[in-house]
Amino acid sequence: MTPPPPAHRPGRGDSRRGALLGLIVAVALIVLGLILVHVLGAAGRLQDCVMSGRTNCAPIESAPAERP
Repeated sequence: MTPPPPAHRPGRGDSRRGALLGLIVAVALIVLGLILVHVLGAAGRLQDCVMSGRTNCAPIESAPAERP
């Protein structure tokens, strides 16, 4: 007669938690990398504009004037 299989195997419950944590870390790194690429690209375009001798490189954003 063989013993019944155990209802809970210790050490097996953490496999999904670790995989989920790894997925969250990977997604966070991808998002941060995309933000970094965007910021560095904008800074590079501004620097290229300034190096070419232009004086109106940075756009000035102003709020529209409120009319009473």
